[in-house]
Parts: sequence; structure tokens; C-alpha cells
Amino acid sequence: MDPSPATTARPAVFWLGVALTVVGAALHLPMYLMARDMGYRLVGMPMSPDMLVGMALLVLGVGLSIHGLVPARNAVRPSPVRLSVAPLDDAPIRPAHIALLLALAAAVTIDVMKPVALAFTAPGAAAEYGLRGPLHPTADALPIALYPLFGITGTMLGAFLWGFLGDRIGRRASILLAGVLFIATSTCGAMPEYWMNLAMCLAMGLGVGGMLPITFALLSETVPRRHRGWMMILIGSDIAGAYIIVSWLAATWAAPDRFGWRLLWLIGLPTGLALFVLNRWIPESPRFLLRMNRPQEAAAVLRRYGAEIIEETAAARTEDTSTRQLLRRPFLGLSIAVVLLAIGVGTTQFGFQQWIPSNLQRLGLSEVNASSVLRNAAILGFPLSIPVALLYGFWSSKKTVLLLVGVMTVALSAFIAFGDSVVDNRVALYVLLIVPIWGINILNAVLAAYTAEVYPTVVRARGSGLSAAATKAGGVLILAAAVAAFAAPSIRFTAAVGVAPLALAVGALAIYGPETRQRQLEHITATQFAK
Repeated sequence: MDPSPATTARPAVFWLGVALTVVGAALHLPMYLMARDMGYRLVGMPMSPDMLVGMALLVLGVGLSIHGLVPARNAVRPSPVRLSVAPLDDAPIRPAHIALLLALAAAVTIDVMKPVALAFTAPGAAAEYGLRGPLHPTADALPIALYPLFGITGTMLGAFLWGFLGDRIGRRASILLAGVLFIATSTCGAMPEYWMNLAMCLAMGLGVGGMLPITFALLSETVPRRHRGWMMILIGSDIAGAYIIVSWLAATWAAPDRFGWRLLWLIGLPTGLALFVLNRWIPESPRFLLRMNRPQEAAAVLRRYGAEIIEETAAARTEDTSTRQLLRRPFLGLSIAVVLLAIGVGTTQFGFQQWIPSNLQRLGLSEVNASSVLRNAAILGFPLSIPVALLYGFWSSKKTVLLLVGVMTVALSAFIAFGDSVVDNRVALYVLLIVPIWGINILNAVLAAYTAEVYPTVVRARGSGLSAAATKAGGVLILAAAVAAFAAPSIRFTAAVGVAPLALAVGALAIYGPETRQRQLEHITATQFAK
């Protein structure tokens, strides 16, 4: 399944935009390579003519790519006929499902590597630009906290944008557009001034913010219900996989004596191109195609997965297609629970996890040793993703979420109790780090999977976008606090900030959260409307 008019409204325009974006990004590389003898330090260097031309091509290329993907408004024609993909929910697993699983898992890894890299680029960026941070507490310098703050603010805005786009232009087209932005914003690694890095980090966040919820929305609408839960969690476990890859890169190839911290941004060029290769195995959601009155395309996707479309005898119900539906009955209580849980995940992910590399270095570990400790903690926790996937898929989706929140709360409470002294015992440090490093990533995956199941197709991408945006909002809050306090938050503080919203989320989810295990998506939504 290669991109075609079914996915791209104007294929020629789209591919021209992609080509210009690739060329524009590549023109930024010579300046980075010329700085090899200076340890790849670009601070203070003037932008070369190649970079200026490349920047112009990036703007033009991204604009053309967007124009090529967005259909004309009159081309969006929601279907007045009640059609169903119910047979898809009972279809057996086929090789096409496995190919989809692997392709989306790789796409999630590529996506999550970018916000994860913020934690590992911060120490190097602070040293090169002379910024204030845990290792450089210079009072009159700009804070390094602005770096992740701009990036996470971009992801928060991007989550809303991608939620809208996912329901407007399609799940698959949104993934293609994310790939374009990944390529364009890889140039963050070649920016010679701090303010340029901030601007590119904001743009990077816009591209990254919504791809994870879009991926889960697509998967939930495509795979059989018996396998939906565990497949989504296994894909989500690649959030932890991304952490392992980035921490390994930071400890090896992106180390100060190798290619430097900028490499963690520049790899966005090849990984963005990889998304276009992966799209060969990623179809458009058949449920989205039916809603857009494209039954022939939906039937082709269903045949690929061993199912057919059926027409239901019941009259089609008029659905509210606006984002406001998420904040009205019957979804208001559920949305509150999702937002609280997402804020708890965000404050931990972008608070504790964001600052742990810097905090470990502040407590005496070298940059390489700190990255190695975090990589090892992520590797030790990674196999636990399998039992979590099985619990979610075959025991209870709702209880699995509550269990993970409880474990996370206990681990964060331990960091509150020990504070900086936790580094004195390396075994205890590894054990406790597994939960906030691996656990928060798998909880993020479980939240994304659960959110993709509990909202109707007409606003599923926007519901997932709301969850993702709330996650990033938690990060914005704690990073803004770090900027306002003129200091990087400590281990104890970042652990404490995550506990409160997680505790509140438990109560709200227990009351309003539906069970989704092995249920047809339309039946889950019907249960909500029956309340």
C-alpha cells in the first residue's frame, strides 16, 4: 500500500514537497561536518549560504506537503448510510496484521525518540551555549529549561492539531505529514544559536505531538477486538524502546568525544525518511474511510485483513463531530479522568524523566555513566511490557491502568523519601529507576491505548489528541516552574509533582472509566451513551 490519491489529495504536489524538504534538510549538514575539528560545536558561527537556501526550501517543502495532503472541504462527505466493519473485529490474525504491528511499532519508536532526546541533549546544549542548569548554576545566564519547555509546548499544541487532522484528513495521511516535519526539524542539530534551537524545538514538537495518539487510533480501528489490547500495548512498549535507543546513542555516538549532542537531532532526517518506507504496510483506517463515504477503499482495506463490510438495518444516528463532544455528557466524566491521568504522566515524564540525566550528573556521575545507568534501567524494565500487554488484553484494561498508576505512585513516593541520597546505593537506584523510566513509558502507552478505545470514531483522533495534549501540558507546567525558579528541579521535587494528579486520576477512572477488554469499539461507545 503505497501513498496514492486515496491518502494524498494531490500526490504530485505532496511528493514535490517531500523532495524539497529532504534537500533543504541535507543542505544543513555541511556546516555541522565542517565543525568536526571543534568537537562539532557550532555556537556563534554565521549561517552559511547553503543553510539559508536550505531553510527556504524547508518552508516551501513543508507548505507543499500540507497542501498535497489536505483535501478540499467539499471532498469530505460523511456517509449518511449505516455501514459496519463488525466482521473485522472477529477476523483471525493474518500476516497483514503482523506487518501493521511491526510498522506501527517502528513508527512509534521514531516518534518518541524526539521528545526523549530533550533530556539527553540538555547537558551538552547547556555547556555549549553557556546556559544555566544543574551543572552550570550561573545566575545571569539563560536557563536550559527553556529548551525542553519549547519542545514540550510544541508537542502540546501539536497534539490538538494532529487530533483535528486525524479526523479531517485521515490517520495515515497524518502519519505521512509527521514524517515530513521530522525531516524538516532534524535541522535543530545544525542551529548555531540558542534561540534558533528553541524555534526548531517548538516546530519539532508540533510534528511529534500527535503521532502517538493517531497511531493508536488507527490500530484500534483496524485489528480484531480479541487482539486489540495486547497489540496496542506492545506497540506502546516501544516508548520504552525509544528511551533505550536514545540513551544508548547518548552514551556512545552522541558522547562529547564522538559526534556530540547535536547528532540526536540530526538523525531525524533518516528516521523521517523511514516513516515513508513504513507507510507501505500502514493502511488507512477502514472506519475512517466509511465515515468519509469511501466504502470501496474501506472494502479494499478490509479484504486485506480478511473481512467484509456489512450494512446494518438500524437507522444511522446523527453524531456530534465537534471537539465539544468530549466535554459533554456522556463523555465529560471520562474526559476528566483521562486528563488527570495524562497530567500525572506528563509531570513525571517531563519532570522526573526529563531532569534525571542532569540530576545524576549533578550528584557525581559522568555524562556517559548517567546515560548508561538510565539505559540499563530501561533495559531491565523492558521485558515487563509483555505481562502488562497480556494483563491489558486478557484480564482487564481498566484494572491494568489502575494497577500501573498504583505502582508508579509507590515508586515516586520512594524517591520523595530518599531524595538525593538515592544515588548512594546503586542497586536501589536501578530498582527504583525502573518504574519512572520504563513504567511511565508503559503507562503512557496504556493511556494512549485506552483513550483510543473509549471515544467514538468520529472524534477518536481528537479524544486521543486531548489525552496527548494533557500529557504535554503536565510537562509544560513543570518546565515552566523550572524556568520561573531559575533552577532545574531536584529528584525529590520532580517525583512529588507527579504523585498528586495520579492519585486523583485513580478515583475518577474508577468511577467513569469503562471496561474495554475484547469489546467492539462501537459497543464501548454505546455503553457510554447509555449512562
